Formats: sequence, structure tokens, C-alpha cells
Amino acid sequence: AEASQGHISVVLLGATGDLAKKYLWQGLFQLYMDQVSSGHSFTFHGAALAALEPGQRLMFDVLKKLSCPPDEAPDRCAVLKDQFLKLSQYHQLKTAENYTALSREIETLLRQEGLKEAGRIFYFSVPPFAYTEIARHINSSCRPPAGAWLRVVLEKPFGHDLQSAQQLAAELTGSFREEEMYRVDHYLGKQAVAHILPFRDQNRHKGSTSPEQHFASSLCPGRTSFYEQYGVIRDVLQNHLTEALMFLIMELPANVSSAHEVVQHKLQAFQSLWGLERSSAVLGQYQAYDSQVQEELQEARGYVSTTPTFAGVLICSNSLRWEGVPFLLTSGKALDERVGYARVLFKNRAYCTQSGALRDAGHSQCKPKQIIFHFGHGALNTPAVLVSRNLFQPVMPKDSWKEAEARSDLHVFGQPLSDFYMYSPVKERDAYSVLISHIYHGRKDFFITTENLLASWAFWTPLLDSTSRQPPRLYPGGVENQHLLDFEMVSGGVAFTLAEPAERLNPRGQMPSDFRAIQSKFRQSPLVSAWAEDLISQLASDMEEAAVRSVARSGQFHLALSGGSSPMVLFQRLARHHYGFPWKHTHIWLVDERCVPLTDSESNFLGLHRHLLQHVRVPYFNIHPMPVHLNRRLCVEEDRGAELYAKDIMALVANASFDLVLLGMGTDGHTASLFPRAENGLEGAPTVVLTESPVKPHQRMSLSLPLINRARQVFVLVLGKGKHDITTLLSRVGHEPRKWPISGVSPSSGQLVWYVDYEALLG
Repeated sequence: AEASQGHISVVLLGATGDLAKKYLWQGLFQLYMDQVSSGHSFTFHGAALAALEPGQRLMFDVLKKLSCPPDEAPDRCAVLKDQFLKLSQYHQLKTAENYTALSREIETLLRQEGLKEAGRIFYFSVPPFAYTEIARHINSSCRPPAGAWLRVVLEKPFGHDLQSAQQLAAELTGSFREEEMYRVDHYLGKQAVAHILPFRDQNRHKGSTSPEQHFASSLCPGRTSFYEQYGVIRDVLQNHLTEALMFLIMELPANVSSAHEVVQHKLQAFQSLWGLERSSAVLGQYQAYDSQVQEELQEARGYVSTTPTFAGVLICSNSLRWEGVPFLLTSGKALDERVGYARVLFKNRAYCTQSGALRDAGHSQCKPKQIIFHFGHGALNTPAVLVSRNLFQPVMPKDSWKEAEARSDLHVFGQPLSDFYMYSPVKERDAYSVLISHIYHGRKDFFITTENLLASWAFWTPLLDSTSRQPPRLYPGGVENQHLLDFEMVSGGVAFTLAEPAERLNPRGQMPSDFRAIQSKFRQSPLVSAWAEDLISQLASDMEEAAVRSVARSGQFHLALSGGSSPMVLFQRLARHHYGFPWKHTHIWLVDERCVPLTDSESNFLGLHRHLLQHVRVPYFNIHPMPVHLNRRLCVEEDRGAELYAKDIMALVANASFDLVLLGMGTDGHTASLFPRAENGLEGAPTVVLTESPVKPHQRMSLSLPLINRARQVFVLVLGKGKHDITTLLSRVGHEPRKWPISGVSPSSGQLVWYVDYEALLG
């Protein structure tokens, strides 16, 4: 847009809706005021489903209320507003014909005025269920001609979970190219959020720790329908706070203005985060919410909502920079004030031996050291960047940020403002005005790409699934909350600090938060069954107990682990919550391995390393990967890799009897890498064998069934609906390892225990 002059048509879909009334028309008017002398001409097309006359009346009621910034001269403001109204018109956009007619109208205007088309902006201020149909109409009959650009602006929510986000992304990709789509997260237009990366870039090498983010607001009438479907995590944490967190923790790109570099570094930051589980979050709901839902959504009087309106979430990263540093994200409705911030609290290594008066002085090293990006509202009621005076004086761009008065009558986190260097914007701007300007300039670094979106949903969906049955803690709202929502970090997760008052416990006859592990029998062996997260928790505890017993008995614990996706969550659980596990005395063996280099993403050992080994202190010599890669070849029989592994087992494991073997089960009944009708490994000597898998990579190395059956204990983990059919079948068949290798697992003098989640057991 900066380079070539021409005409820009802006089409606002949903032009009479709430978002358009509150922010978007004002943002478009601001764009016009800023760019009226840029050499571009504009027309603004408001569009909605309403017929021409009522739609036009509603839209122009909004336009008449548009205002200019305080520093704009009244005469110029009146002229610009009059021009803007003349350049704006309403269209009913309901059918394919309506879109064709709009495109013809734009083309006719350009022809009459002798103007060249620079581009078209379509702003989707409509519910996401309408996106696909509108996208098809634009793509088929309302695209600008060759040489002009198209920019399509999309508002959240972008899906409800990973699956729905993938589906919506696939549908939109059918109509638009990635570079044409601008997904809006209005937080990225907030001046304090937008300055996080530039601040880090201009103040490199200042080291920090413990980021914490918070956003508190109230629930507006009319928004309850949306909120009841989405809740606080989807509404605020998955998008706004996650984006701000990524800016805080991603490695700094060489060029912080490069959209591509920023996205790549964000994706790397997502990769480094520990997976979320139910113990990663505390949830609450303010007491009046139920009646609000009943009233606005006309639900029955006894309707009980489990939608959380408050969440506190602990996030951890396994990157070297952030190892051991907690990230806390909180957001809630009906708290004691409306405020948003990202706060970085530094480790304080100082100890002050002098008197209290000296310790409390502004530059005292014993005062908390922090950087606060204040998004707005709260005591400051303005965007701001605050840096403790006992930390460093930051470098700030003088053209856009000014140092503010250090007032001692205002306090932030218990400290007077005079303890901080405080900066506020030279000119305060609304987030939507900022973002609309970026859309005009084609700056994609302030918008959410498809990759970024899906990475965020992949991160948050497991938590949403695991907490969907969890009733939130009720809280009264406002100052009455007292300490009811305070929470603390406990054993790798978070928990409310105070026990829930008795009168608030289960006041509405809600279901219990989960079903505890149920024990019974499966194939004549002990069965432990529960929801997946409880099951993993129980299995991890049982493994730790087995390890402690073994070390007490023999001084060591020989553990053979399977690969695949099911154990990954278990490995993370062991690494994060089981600090008493005797890793120092544990030998780690593999049950099976794919014949790929150990650094290949398909390698079982690499998965084990990523999710467990790099996070616990197992002595290097106690880790035994399978030798699938010898003499620069993979699983060649003459290299005798299987024989070497068998010899190691015989030499180190007493009687070749593992203390514990962890197995999984495939939908075809295979276990380890022993497949139905396998030529070897199902009977014969207790050894290690090369096998063939029906799926790629075909070549495998595996412990044989007789070797597995020598173990003291064998635990079989079965998760997910996809395993229901084979679980049901297995409950009816006998010992038939040729057909179903898992049916041949029967320790000769040890114990077999099945860990099967409800979805696999009950479907």
C-alpha cells in the first residue's frame, strides 16, 4: 500500500454488530484520517444480512457518533467526518448474487473515476460458522483483479479446540492464501503488548525469570451465550495471554520486525512447553453466573453450568533459558478490579543486613525487581511499561514512549510508583485502530498465522479435555473473594491455597470432579481403570513404588519401556511429579525400537529422551538404547545388533528378569514390536529379535515374548476409544499369541497388571 497509489475498498461484514459499533467503524475512521493524504482513495462498504433500508439506518446511526482524537482540530475533524460518511455505503450481502453485484459496483466506480485498484480489505465481524460460506462467495465472485491485493481479516474465536480449528483452517485455505489472511487478536494491538518484543530487543542481556500474566474483566450482558460455550480459557488464555507469553519467552529473532522470523521463534517456544494436565490449572466460577445464564439464555431454573469464569494455569518450559522458571497465567470475571498486565519477576540474590529504613529505600537491592507491561485499566488506567529502579534504566524509543511522573501516592503490587521507571505512550491509541493500520500497511507480524493458531490449540486442548468434567470452585465476586482464589505451586502443578469453605462445597449437587481408579480383573489379572489422567497418575505412582521396592531389595531397578504415543504422557508425569523416584539406581531399557537412526523423529528412544530422560538424573551408563544403527547400517542381521542387546541384558539383568516391563497394545493386538503371525519372537528362547511391522518403518527390533514373560512385573497401558474393539475382543479370547501377541503376555513367575482407561474399556 505504501508503494503504489490506487483505490482501496474496505468491506466490513457485520457492520451493524456490537464489535463494529464499539471499535471497528472508529478504527476505519482513524485509518481514513491518518491516510487521507497518502495518495490512496477509499470507499467503505458496510455489509450485513439486514435489508437495505433498516441496515442503512442502523449503520449511519453508528457513523454519526464517530469522534476525532482530542488533538485533532475541530474544523478538520468535521470535514473528514463528512467525507467519511459520503464514502461509506451499506449493502445487503446474503447471496452469491449480492457479492457479484458488490464487485461490479466497485469496478464501475473505479472506471467512472479513472482509478486503478490497489486492493480490497474484507473484515469478517461475523460468527465463525459463517466464515466458510462468505469465503467461498468472495473467492468466486468478489476478488480484486490481477495486480491488486486481497486482505481478509478474521475475528476470533478460531475454533473451539484443535480439531475444530484444523477444520476451519482447512476450509479457509480452500478460498484464501495464507498471506491473504489476517487473524486478529486485539491484544497484539495493545501498545504495551506490542512493545514486549521491541523492549526485549532494545534491552538485551538483562536476564529475567518468572513471567506472570493476568487479565481481569467483567462479563457484559448479551455476551453470556458466547461465554457459556467457551469459558475463560478459550476466551482469554488460549489466545490473548498465550500470545503475550510467547513474546516474553521466545528466543529473540535477529529481526523482530520480520513476521516470518517471529512466527518461527514462536513455534519453537510452543515446542519447548511442557504438556498441560489437569493439575496444571485451578478453575473457579462466580456465584451469580448460573442465574445470569438462566436469565439470558432462558435455561431451566435448575440449570447448572460448569463453565469456568476464573482460571489460574502453571506453564513450564524445558528450554535451557527457562528451566525451572514458572509461568503463571490467570484471568477471571468478577474479581476485585479490572486490569491486565504481564509481569516479569526477577530472582533476587541480595540479602540486606541494614535497618528496615535502608531496605525499603527506592534503590534497595532487597526490594522486588520486576518489569511490568501494563495493558490498561487498573490503578494506572493507561498502557505503561514499568521497570524497578533497582534493576536497570531501560532503553525506550523517545518518539513513541515518554517517561511518566513517578507518583508515590499510587501503588503497583504493594510498591509506590516512585520505585519504578515508568513509561507511557506519547499518543494513546485504541488496539483496533492500531491493527487496522497494520492491515492497511500489510504488516503480518501483528496477526496470527495458521501454524501459530494450531500450535496454540494443540497446547491448550489437552487441558480443556481433562478439565471438562471438573466443577469449578464457586466464588462470590469482587472484594468478597478475599483469599478464596489464591493458589500456589504444588508438586509440578497448582492448587488453591485455602480449602473450599464447607457451605460452598457441592452446593448444587454437582457430580464429583472425577472417578477414582477402579480395580477389578481383566483376563484373570488385576485391572486398574479410570479416566486417562487419573489412570496415568496411578500408573506412575505404582511404577515409583515398584522402583523403590526393587532398589531396597537388590540395590537397582531394571525398567524396560515401550515406545509409541501412549507412554509419552506417562513419561511427562514421571518427570514432573515423581521426585522420589530412585533414578540414580534405575537402568532404562527399551522393549522395542524402530530401525531408524536414534535422532530420527520416529525413534522410540528419541521420544523417551525428549519426554523423560533429559528431565531426570539417570546415570549415563544406565541408559541402554537398542543398537539398531551399527556400521552405518540399520538392523542388518550380520551386524548382530539384536544379539548384542540380548548379551547386555544377560550380563546386567539378574536371570534376564526385568523388574518391570511397560507394554502397550495396538489395535491389531500387537505388543512391543511383536505382530500377528510374526515369524519369530512369539515363542522359543528369551532373547531379542528383528521383526517386520505392517506399517512404516517396517523393520523393528524387539524383546521376544519369552523374555518379556521372565519379568517380575508387567504393566500394560491401554488408552483411548480407538482401542475399545481390541480390548473387548481380548476379554473373550484365550492364549493365542499367533493371532494376538498381547494375549501371550503371561509372566511365568511374575505379576501382570492391566491399566485400561474408561474410553478403551467402555467405548
